[in-house]
Amino acid sequence: MKATRQLIACLRHGHSTRMSRTRGTDRRGQIPDMISIHVRPPEIEDRLLPGHWKGDFIKGAGNQSSVGVLVERTSRLVLLAKMEDATAASALAGFSAKLNAIPEPLRQSFTYDQGKELARHQELAATTSVRGYFCDPHSPL
Repeated sequence: MKATRQLIACLRHGHSTRMSRTRGTDRRGQIPDMISIHVRPPEIEDRLLPGHWKGDFIKGAGNQSSVGVLVERTSRLVLLAKMEDATAASALAGFSAKLNAIPEPLRQSFTYDQGKELARHQELAATTSVRGYFCDPHSPL
C-alpha cells in the first residue's frame, strides 16, 4: 500500500484518477473577441455579391509546411498564401499580404474556423479593413 502511494506521488499531477475533459473549464486557450457567424449579415449568406471570403489552413506532412487558403464565396476564386509555420504571426502576415493585394471593394468579410492560427484576427481586420467572423466548432461551413 505504501508503494502505491509513492508511485501516485510521482505522477505528473499527483492524482490517482484522471479528470474528465468535460469537467471544469476549457483550458486550451480561447481566441479573444470572436464575432460569431450568426451575427454575419444575411447578404453574405446569399452569395450574390463578391468580396466575402472563407479562409482555412492546410498543414503539410509532418507539419513541415503550411498554406493559407482563401476562397471567394461567390466566384469560388482560390488564393493560396504560403506561410513559414503554423503560428498566428505567420497567418497574419500571409493573409494580410493576400487580402491587401485584392482591390478594396472585393474584400468585405472573412469567415474562418476557430483555429488558433487566427488568434490575431483583430490585427488582420485593422490592416486589411475586412470584417472577420468565426464559425461554430465542428461546423461544415
